[in-house]
Amino acid sequence: MRLLLFALALIAGSWGCPLAAQSLSNDPALATQSPSAARLTDIGSTIHYVVTKGATIYTEPDGKRPYVRLRFREPVYVLSTENGWSRIHTQDGARGYIDASDVSNVWIWVSKHRKRVYLYRGLALVLEVPADFGYNAILDKEKRGTEANPDHWRTPEGAFFVVRKNPYSQFYKALLLNYPNAEDAERGLRTGLINERQYESIMRADETSSVPPMNTALGGYIEIHGDGTGRAANWTQGCVAVRNDHLDLLWEAVSVGTPVIIEK
Repeated sequence: MRLLLFALALIAGSWGCPLAAQSLSNDPALATQSPSAARLTDIGSTIHYVVTKGATIYTEPDGKRPYVRLRFREPVYVLSTENGWSRIHTQDGARGYIDASDVSNVWIWVSKHRKRVYLYRGLALVLEVPADFGYNAILDKEKRGTEANPDHWRTPEGAFFVVRKNPYSQFYKALLLNYPNAEDAERGLRTGLINERQYESIMRADETSSVPPMNTALGGYIEIHGDGTGRAANWTQGCVAVRNDHLDLLWEAVSVGTPVIIEK
């Protein structure tokens, strides 16, 4: 729930300097704003998140006088950006300057109903592509699927983030998501799918923004990967598959830590 609330705050903000859509694709569909984003109220703040581990705020834009070190994926408010430095303040009130490359406002929205993947920079839609999903594209993921029970090869719903970029995937390239996350762990413990030790391991990974255990009954290795058909088919074991040329565009734009919202 914490990540979902942050993601909603992220996409509710207004950002300057949007990534030009034409730099990614000439598809006229890029002009379309997702209904989910359109419904959100512009709160007038410029929220980004930290994408570099060990990112530091400095008192001046010169990198000489460190002020405070930020947590990976910590949300910050960007007030202005000039000459490669962003003037920011944190939710705790710390103010100063940070290397502009250490923060991002890129996020991904995945719609299972529309069978589309949308890439945003703030509220600016910069890429929209068709996607393939799990065999059972209707229901939310609850546990690991198998060849004997393909009904559970489902694409999970919720708020996730890119926890690893894999350039050597068997499906061209892959953006690994942090499934199962804390909400999945709580559900799994409540329903008896995982034990206390597994629960604690997943919760620890969630708190440290690291790769969670993926060998439990909850399943894992949910990715946005290549080798998609481009025809909105249902064939994956829960992953989101896009065409390789589209994956290249996503790959260039996202970082480890990029929020990914998957909705029904």
